[in-house]
Amino acid sequence: MPLISYPNPLIVLVGPTAVGKTELSIQLAKQLRGEIISADSRLFYRGMDIGTAKPSTAERQIVPHHLVDVAEPDQVWSLVSFQDAACQSIADVHARGKLPFLVGGTGQYIRAVSEGWQVPPQQPDYHMRTALEKWAAEIGPFELHNRLALIDPDAAASIDYSNLRRTVRALEVIFCTGRRFSDQRLKSSSPYSLLIVGLIRPRAELYIRIDQRIEAMLAAGFKDEVKNLLEKGYSARLPTLSAIGYREMISYIKGEITLDEAVILMKRNTRQFVRRQANWFKLNDPHIHWFEINENITAEVEAFIRSEQGWVLPEKTAKG
Repeated sequence: MPLISYPNPLIVLVGPTAVGKTELSIQLAKQLRGEIISADSRLFYRGMDIGTAKPSTAERQIVPHHLVDVAEPDQVWSLVSFQDAACQSIADVHARGKLPFLVGGTGQYIRAVSEGWQVPPQQPDYHMRTALEKWAAEIGPFELHNRLALIDPDAAASIDYSNLRRTVRALEVIFCTGRRFSDQRLKSSSPYSLLIVGLIRPRAELYIRIDQRIEAMLAAGFKDEVKNLLEKGYSARLPTLSAIGYREMISYIKGEITLDEAVILMKRNTRQFVRRQANWFKLNDPHIHWFEINENITAEVEAFIRSEQGWVLPEKTAKG
């Protein structure tokens, strides 16, 4: 007898960085015969463990994890690549009679899978791309991102200003098609029965956890992890190494800033990232069932899942 009677069930667990998604998802998957599909774009890359708060080897042995350590830092995954791999992983979990949990804080990746986005295969325009990259070299990534925000604020909200590759790609598509980048993410009906669970903490408590996580990263050898990546020949200009934490540590290693300055920037930039995540996961979204973290959170969410309340069913199979 399956745990969930709805067709193609998928539990989606969302929330801001450092809220506690990893711990809860492992506990829930263990209790409910589940497997975890990571929707955190930072966890794809091998050798980037400490700075991404990647689940440990021991944690991944408790329940199977998918889409963790699947690429090298210079192998950039596109949204389409992730979507294809995630859907295949979900199908594999279903085939084993297990319950898939899609877990992460990367809103674009979560929505692409749960809402069945159809990303248009816009071919690269390398002349346009080169021109945009030259423009970025003149005005800087931050100002280029501001230009994107003026044209397409929804696209800009989903892209970190330091991720020059994605900013350039968004502008490239806009200029080549004459349409907003965010409007070209077509949706089809989701093939999954969805239960979306959101986790929250008081903002002050969340910021304390962020600060503690960064201090723990430093104590665990984050500087050595970044140095090792650079010594292996990975360019500091790679999009993967522009992630929060890595770019600040690289600036410290290069002698551009002090360690104290790097830590201050990491904490500040992570807090700004949390605020951007809220654009994807809104407290008033009727499809997200929010739970505030407490000592009984695992039991509360597990009971909610078992109750089969709050599920959004595929249109063709919706009951009643």
